Amino acid sequence: MLKKSTLIRFLSLYPPYLGAGIRVTRVSDDFREIDVQMGLRWWNRNYVGTHFGGSLYSMIDPFLMLMFLENLGRDYVVWDKAATIRFKTPGRGTVFARFRLTEDDIQAVRVAVERDGRAQPTFTVAITDSKGQLVAEAEKVLSVKKKAVA
Repeated sequence: MLKKSTLIRFLSLYPPYLGAGIRVTRVSDDFREIDVQMGLRWWNRNYVGTHFGGSLYSMIDPFLMLMFLENLGRDYVVWDKAATIRFKTPGRGTVFARFRLTEDDIQAVRVAVERDGRAQPTFTVAITDSKGQLVAEAEKVLSVKKKAVA
Protein backbone atom coordinates (compact mmCIF):
# COMPACT_ATOMS: atom_id res chain seq x y z
CA MET A 1 0.00 0.00 0.00
CA LEU A 2 1.08 3.63 -0.16
CA LYS A 3 3.39 5.40 2.22
CA LYS A 4 1.82 8.53 3.62
CA SER A 5 4.71 10.75 2.50
CA THR A 6 4.52 9.31 -1.03
CA LEU A 7 0.80 10.07 -1.27
CA ILE A 8 1.22 13.64 -0.06
CA ARG A 9 4.15 14.26 -2.41
CA PHE A 10 2.34 12.72 -5.40
CA LEU A 11 -0.85 14.70 -4.81
CA SER A 12 1.07 17.92 -4.24
CA LEU A 13 2.70 17.52 -7.68
CA TYR A 14 -0.31 16.05 -9.48
CA PRO A 15 -0.92 18.53 -12.34
CA PRO A 16 -4.68 19.09 -11.79
CA TYR A 17 -4.03 19.81 -8.10
CA LEU A 18 -0.92 21.86 -8.68
CA GLY A 19 -2.76 23.92 -11.28
CA ALA A 20 -5.80 24.46 -9.09
CA GLY A 21 -3.75 25.30 -6.00
CA ILE A 22 -5.06 22.31 -4.04
CA ARG A 23 -2.87 21.09 -1.18
CA VAL A 24 -3.11 18.00 0.97
CA THR A 25 -2.21 19.31 4.42
CA ARG A 26 -2.63 16.19 6.54
CA VAL A 27 -2.92 12.43 6.17
CA SER A 28 -3.21 10.27 9.29
CA ASP A 29 -0.96 7.24 9.60
CA ASP A 30 -3.93 4.89 9.15
CA PHE A 31 -5.30 6.80 6.11
CA ARG A 32 -8.60 7.42 7.91
CA GLU A 33 -8.21 11.19 8.07
CA ILE A 34 -7.20 13.53 5.25
CA ASP A 35 -7.33 17.33 5.22
CA VAL A 36 -7.20 19.36 2.02
CA GLN A 37 -7.20 23.09 1.33
CA MET A 38 -7.29 25.43 -1.64
CA GLY A 39 -6.46 29.11 -1.66
CA LEU A 40 -8.17 31.54 -4.00
CA ARG A 41 -5.76 32.59 -6.75
CA TRP A 42 -6.16 34.41 -10.03
CA TRP A 43 -5.89 31.11 -11.90
CA ASN A 44 -8.66 29.31 -9.99
CA ARG A 45 -11.21 32.13 -9.85
CA ASN A 46 -14.34 32.20 -11.91
CA TYR A 47 -15.74 35.19 -13.80
CA VAL A 48 -17.13 36.82 -10.63
CA GLY A 49 -13.95 36.36 -8.57
CA THR A 50 -14.91 33.38 -6.41
CA HIS A 51 -13.71 29.77 -6.45
CA PHE A 52 -14.32 27.97 -9.73
CA GLY A 53 -16.84 25.17 -9.13
CA GLY A 54 -14.73 22.60 -10.96
CA SER A 55 -11.81 23.28 -8.65
CA LEU A 56 -14.07 22.91 -5.61
CA TYR A 57 -15.14 19.50 -6.86
CA SER A 58 -11.56 18.51 -7.75
CA MET A 59 -10.44 19.12 -4.20
CA ILE A 60 -12.73 16.36 -2.92
CA ASP A 61 -12.58 13.92 -5.82
CA PRO A 62 -10.23 11.00 -5.10
CA PHE A 63 -9.84 10.95 -1.34
CA LEU A 64 -12.60 8.62 -0.14
CA MET A 65 -11.63 6.11 -2.80
CA LEU A 66 -7.97 6.28 -1.72
CA MET A 67 -8.90 5.98 1.95
CA PHE A 68 -10.98 2.86 1.34
CA LEU A 69 -8.33 1.30 -0.90
CA GLU A 70 -5.76 1.75 1.86
CA ASN A 71 -8.07 0.51 4.63
CA LEU A 72 -9.70 -2.46 2.89
CA GLY A 73 -6.54 -3.85 1.35
CA ARG A 74 -5.55 -5.42 -1.94
CA ASP A 75 -8.45 -7.90 -2.05
CA TYR A 76 -10.93 -5.11 -2.87
CA VAL A 77 -11.67 -2.97 -5.91
CA VAL A 78 -12.85 0.56 -5.10
CA TRP A 79 -14.13 3.08 -7.64
CA ASP A 80 -15.89 6.41 -7.50
CA LYS A 81 -19.37 5.70 -8.84
CA ALA A 82 -21.21 9.02 -8.63
CA ALA A 83 -21.01 12.48 -7.16
CA THR A 84 -23.12 15.57 -6.78
CA ILE A 85 -22.08 18.94 -5.48
CA ARG A 86 -24.33 21.68 -4.17
CA PHE A 87 -22.89 25.17 -3.96
CA LYS A 88 -24.14 26.98 -0.87
CA THR A 89 -22.30 30.30 -0.80
CA PRO A 90 -19.54 31.83 -2.93
CA GLY A 91 -16.10 30.57 -1.94
CA ARG A 92 -13.66 33.35 -1.17
CA GLY A 93 -10.23 32.97 0.37
CA THR A 94 -8.96 29.57 1.47
CA VAL A 95 -11.43 26.69 1.54
CA PHE A 96 -11.08 23.40 3.38
CA ALA A 97 -12.33 19.81 3.18
CA ARG A 98 -11.88 17.15 5.84
CA PHE A 99 -12.33 13.44 5.16
CA ARG A 100 -12.90 11.00 8.01
CA LEU A 101 -13.49 7.24 7.98
CA THR A 102 -14.46 5.33 11.09
CA GLU A 103 -13.95 1.67 11.84
CA ASP A 104 -17.74 1.32 11.59
CA ASP A 105 -17.67 2.78 8.04
CA ILE A 106 -15.03 0.27 6.98
CA GLN A 107 -16.72 -2.70 8.63
CA ALA A 108 -20.12 -1.79 7.15
CA VAL A 109 -18.58 -1.93 3.67
CA ARG A 110 -16.89 -5.27 4.37
CA VAL A 111 -20.18 -6.75 5.64
CA ALA A 112 -22.14 -5.43 2.64
CA VAL A 113 -19.59 -6.82 0.18
CA GLU A 114 -19.64 -10.25 1.89
CA ARG A 115 -23.45 -10.27 1.96
CA ASP A 116 -24.27 -8.71 -1.43
CA GLY A 117 -21.08 -9.02 -3.46
CA ARG A 118 -20.84 -5.24 -3.73
CA ALA A 119 -21.27 -2.15 -1.58
CA GLN A 120 -22.13 1.38 -2.62
CA PRO A 121 -21.43 3.53 0.42
CA THR A 122 -22.40 7.19 0.26
CA PHE A 123 -20.58 9.99 2.07
CA THR A 124 -21.20 13.70 2.41
CA VAL A 125 -18.19 16.01 2.33
CA ALA A 126 -18.38 19.65 3.42
CA ILE A 127 -16.23 22.36 1.89
CA THR A 128 -15.94 25.28 4.29
CA ASP A 129 -14.21 28.64 4.40
CA SER A 130 -11.83 29.90 7.07
CA LYS A 131 -14.81 31.01 9.21
CA GLY A 132 -16.36 27.54 9.07
CA GLN A 133 -19.15 28.67 6.73
CA LEU A 134 -20.40 26.02 4.32
CA VAL A 135 -19.29 26.84 0.76
CA ALA A 136 -20.35 23.58 -0.90
CA GLU A 137 -21.53 20.13 0.03
CA ALA A 138 -20.74 17.09 -2.06
CA GLU A 139 -22.19 13.62 -1.95
CA LYS A 140 -19.86 10.84 -3.10
CA VAL A 141 -20.97 7.30 -3.93
CA LEU A 142 -18.32 4.59 -4.12
CA SER A 143 -18.49 1.13 -5.63
CA VAL A 144 -16.67 -1.56 -3.65
CA LYS A 145 -16.35 -5.25 -4.42
CA LYS A 146 -13.88 -8.08 -3.95
CA LYS A 147 -11.32 -8.70 -6.65
CA ALA A 148 -12.11 -11.65 -8.85
CA VAL A 149 -10.02 -14.69 -8.02
CA ALA A 150 -8.19 -15.96 -11.11
